[in-house]
Amino acid sequence: MPPADSNPALPRCGLYAISDGPRPDLLAVVEAALRGGAAIVQYRDKSGDAVRRRVEAAALVALCRRHAVPLVINDDVELARISGAAGVHLGADDAGIDAARAVLGPAAIIGISCYDSIERARDAAADGASYLAFGAFHPSPTKPLAARATCGLLREARALGRPLVAIGGVTPDNAPPLIAAGADFIAAVSGVFGATDPETAARMYTKCFPPRIDADRRG
Repeated sequence: MPPADSNPALPRCGLYAISDGPRPDLLAVVEAALRGGAAIVQYRDKSGDAVRRRVEAAALVALCRRHAVPLVINDDVELARISGAAGVHLGADDAGIDAARAVLGPAAIIGISCYDSIERARDAAADGASYLAFGAFHPSPTKPLAARATCGLLREARALGRPLVAIGGVTPDNAPPLIAAGADFIAAVSGVFGATDPETAARMYTKCFPPRIDADRRG
């Protein structure tokens, strides 16, 4: 199993901003999140408009590169490949890590949703996942029926030697206990992209982490 710090594209900690498209102002709100200090951006669009998604993914890759922030594509390995994204995030019904790695290469970020399952996290870590995402930790407007994870799960997962992401109803107010329990990243969808001022919202999440997290980025 490669060490947890073997992926140079993955930052050490910070806000993991997940888009909530389709929306006409997608690029503008993502740029606002980047100005607010987002450390990773995920392009998440469940619509079937393949042409628009290709155009948006390519534009987001270029935007994130200007900010030296990796862009990860939700679910779609092929879209990650053709857009030049830094990697892909996979759920239970998506391609496996080995299949994604075969397409995207050894340097790609491949994140895995582990929900509330330490067993799934162990398997993903053994297969070389770049990070392990757990949640929901609180009621989530994005996934109201999501399984509920706990701080104890984060503490247990630290032994797996992979960066950990906490997602699901996480706000700047309830994020600190998750970070203390071991979350390297706090993921937010509506907390950033549903805010009236996404830049300020992102900055509030970023302030939950040690100062100057930009200096900790590995890329």
